[in-house]
This record gives sequence, C-alpha cells and structure tokens, in this order.
Amino acid sequence: MQKLAVFVDETHSSGDDSRYVSWDFFASSLQTAAIGSGIRVLLSGTQADAEEQKGEPLSNATITKTTLPSPLQRACLAARTARDQKGKNILVLDMKGLHPLYDFFILATGSSRRQLHNLAEEIDSRLQAVGDQRIGIEGYQSSKWIVQDYTDLLVHVFDPATREYYALEELWADAPRIDWENQEEDPVD
Repeated sequence: MQKLAVFVDETHSSGDDSRYVSWDFFASSLQTAAIGSGIRVLLSGTQADAEEQKGEPLSNATITKTTLPSPLQRACLAARTARDQKGKNILVLDMKGLHPLYDFFILATGSSRRQLHNLAEEIDSRLQAVGDQRIGIEGYQSSKWIVQDYTDLLVHVFDPATREYYALEELWADAPRIDWENQEEDPVD
C-alpha cells in the first residue's frame, strides 16, 4: 500500500481554499475519490506515475466540483429507478446516527439474475446522470446480493431468498423508513 498526495486547488471555484489530500493506494490505478461534499477528484495517473513523482503532488489530477443532489434525493432516485425496473419490496432506510459511513440504505428485490443485474446497472446509470459515482460493487457475479457503494448511499439488490435470509430491514429495525414515493421528484427531470 502506498500513500498518494494530491494537490487540490479549488481557487477557481471557491476562493483561496487549496489543500493536500492523501489516499491509501490500493490498486494500480485510482479513478475517483470523494474529498468532500460534492467534490470529486479524477485521477488518470497510475501507481508508476505516483512513484515517479516521489511524493510531489500528482500533476495529472483534475478537480471537478459538482453540486450533487442531496443524499436523500439520490436515495429516492435509486428507489424510483428500482421501481421503474420492476424491483419489488423497495425500502429506503435512514441510517444517519445509526451507521458511521452511510446516510441511507436502499433495498430492493429482483426475481432473476438478469433482473438483479438490470436493477444494479440502471440505478448506477441514473445516479451517474446526476453526478454520483459508484466507488464499489460486490456480488455482481453471484447475483444473490449485489451491493453498490456510493460513499453516502449503499444500494442492496437481493434475490428473494437472500433478502429473506439476511433480513436487513429487521437487523436495522431502528432505522426510520423514508417515504420515497412521496419525496421530491428526480433531480434529473
């Protein structure tokens, strides 16, 4: 594991705020990292580029300051997308104060491997359309429980047996349920 320091220059959009940010370098190429509310750092460099620069700021990092819709709006967007793709038993759980990493869990059930893949890809496509970026996905190949990580949202897509077995809504019974169908419309509409 290697540490990368990336110079983040926000002077073009927010005054004189410039700073260094470091990440643990786990992969041979780091694509995106979230460094604050609505700020994404896009890196095209590789580990070799970072080693070549010997601790200097990574020169080929570009900053995109994006105003993302709120986590609640994006969670509702994910839920509506699951509904549009014929997902069943869709829940949005408010995890603020209950989970240290995520503001919302979105849970949906699909009836087949193909539908689980479709739900995961369509949700990702809609969230990308509003500027969000998936930073991880697990379970796609096995297609029993697909988990997508969006930094402050965690999207769970299950087959019926796996959803019943793990019963996340019971495990997180203290989490308030969001009435996502009556929330503000999609931020891309």
